[in-house]
Amino acid sequence: AGAKEDSFNVLDLAEYTKNRPWWRKIFAPSSGSSAEKYNVATQLVIGGVTGWCTGFIFQKVGKLAATAVGGGFFLLQIANHTGYIKVDWKLVERDVNKAKQQLKFHSSGNKVSPEVKSRVDEVIIFLKKNVILTGGFAGGFMLGMAS
Repeated sequence: AGAKEDSFNVLDLAEYTKNRPWWRKIFAPSSGSSAEKYNVATQLVIGGVTGWCTGFIFQKVGKLAATAVGGGFFLLQIANHTGYIKVDWKLVERDVNKAKQQLKFHSSGNKVSPEVKSRVDEVIIFLKKNVILTGGFAGGFMLGMAS
């Protein structure tokens, strides 16, 4: 019984993409905006459909989250009223005041970390390059939230 040698073929993607322009067109990272790739109608449709889907899902998840938080708060109030749990209101007040102080401390500096600023700048550049797509997304999002 001879040992069977496993042979593997190695795919060099750099060489593969040189010979196939369609591969580069689909998968290669491009520095251009979607405005260079798609016409206005396509951008509006893509933005509108993705915006509507996002808005619809956002609405459903928002309702579920609001129901869960409201129901949980309601159950806690019932449990507190019937004596199953006791709330230390002095501790709650102290923690709320502590949180207020921290918020005042952080908001007084108005300093944004450089990495947050760079991410915000990237988003703004993307939005400026893809105004039509972004507009379609915003409109679709509003429709999704309303439906």
